[in-house]
Amino acid sequence: MFNIIRRGISTSTVAAGKHNFRKFLLYNKRGTRIFKKLRAANPDQYPDMPVDKRGVRDTGVTTADGRYVEIAAKIPELIVPNLEGCKFKPYVSYRAPDVIQSEFTSQDLYNAIYAQKVIDDFKSGALEEDGSPKAPSAEETLSPEEAWTRARKTGS
Repeated sequence: MFNIIRRGISTSTVAAGKHNFRKFLLYNKRGTRIFKKLRAANPDQYPDMPVDKRGVRDTGVTTADGRYVEIAAKIPELIVPNLEGCKFKPYVSYRAPDVIQSEFTSQDLYNAIYAQKVIDDFKSGALEEDGSPKAPSAEETLSPEEAWTRARKTGS
């Protein structure tokens, strides 16, 4: 007639439960602050404890004797141009018209830089018999390495 409500106690082990906490990676969360300080002072006693750096790369290396040596080439350098006196605003309005421009090809680059000089040299007779200019400009005398370096400079 009457239902009696009883409380039950489970005696099963934790591993037999429904929760699997191995899939939750909790890096750097194990232990108290005191334990972490002890581990930092004696890393050889706790070698298997994982340290998660959240994607941050080291800027140096640890030597065999345990010293940390900074490598200047691994330190990121931010190159920011001087925008003093720049009339442009730091944003673009959504109402700005779309710019439709064709691909800038090597032929377009040649026409923009060298074509007029070649035409002028041809009309004035300032070309050698092989077609090279008698008085080349500074851009025409660049080595391939120097041209490659100039093309990759900021503002080129």
